[in-house]
Amino acid sequence: MSLAATMIGFARTLRAAGVAADHERTQNLLRALEHLDVTDREEVYWAGRLTMCASPDDLPRYDRCFAAYFGGLRASRTAARTVTRGVAAAEEGTGEGEGRVLRVSASRAEVLRHRDVTRLTDAERAEVHRMLALLAGRRARRRSRRFRAARRGRLDRQRTIRAALKRGEVARLLHRVHGTRPRRVVLLADISGSMTGYAETLLRFAHALVRSEPRATRVYSVGTRLTPVTAELRHRDPGTAMAEVSRAIPDWSGGTRLGEELRDFLRRHSARGAIVVIASDGWERGDPSLLGEQMARLSRQAHKVIWVNPHKGHEGFQPLTGGMRAALPYIDELVAGHSLAAYEDLSERLAHA
Repeated sequence: MSLAATMIGFARTLRAAGVAADHERTQNLLRALEHLDVTDREEVYWAGRLTMCASPDDLPRYDRCFAAYFGGLRASRTAARTVTRGVAAAEEGTGEGEGRVLRVSASRAEVLRHRDVTRLTDAERAEVHRMLALLAGRRARRRSRRFRAARRGRLDRQRTIRAALKRGEVARLLHRVHGTRPRRVVLLADISGSMTGYAETLLRFAHALVRSEPRATRVYSVGTRLTPVTAELRHRDPGTAMAEVSRAIPDWSGGTRLGEELRDFLRRHSARGAIVVIASDGWERGDPSLLGEQMARLSRQAHKVIWVNPHKGHEGFQPLTGGMRAALPYIDELVAGHSLAAYEDLSERLAHA
């Protein structure tokens, strides 16, 4: 893998974690690396930190991403001074041994991003789950009913009058505009037998969403019954959260009655104005026509309906299962859900829906 491809993949990981690693910053990093020894991991660390981070909040995210992407690192200030002075070092000449560690580990991370999680070893899957925990879970915003102070906008009569009474005169007119709030996301996660290989990774993604926006995220498992698991996913530690979820869900690896569970959800809850994400392979044991009816109701309530099918990422995929055929007319987006890269893409979609 080329140096450019390696660092572009790293920038993509940073963006998924909430760092504003845009095209311009990535190009700045690549130009900086032309004057450094890219076989020196510390110099690469500081080059990325100095070019990709825009605020103190970015630093812990950057460190976690660098550790996940390139392996652990205890960086020294000596390397930082070397980078800032722009000491020239040859980019070429990477040989066998330690000099290849950076590219090899980055290439491995990039491969893992796109590999189907059911084809990973336990160690590889654990590494993907660590990277998945870095997702920022950014959310599209919608207009709130509440107002906030602004320099321009609608005249705020009450604040203007209060200020005038306090000062004894109308010094200036005060204004207000509607505030914004993150758009609500409802995730329905299929944990039936046909989703066994994907369910844990799916719930790890749900954990990242809940941790990022706990007030604007609701997660339910669907199988033979509808089970809310949002509270369990609020635990800071992913392992603890997964253990709590396992105890809360009574119907792991059973059948799927999506139509009945969706009807149950719409009776007890509301999806009005929310982005609804249904993660399932579409194997419906119930009546597909019932699923179609409930999907029609859901589409009228929701801001957007996104269906995540793990098989969508495989070549030659066709939505031929009964559940998929019934739901397809009411889906706004059908996306893959088989890999880390697929969930990064889904996270971006939620940020711009």
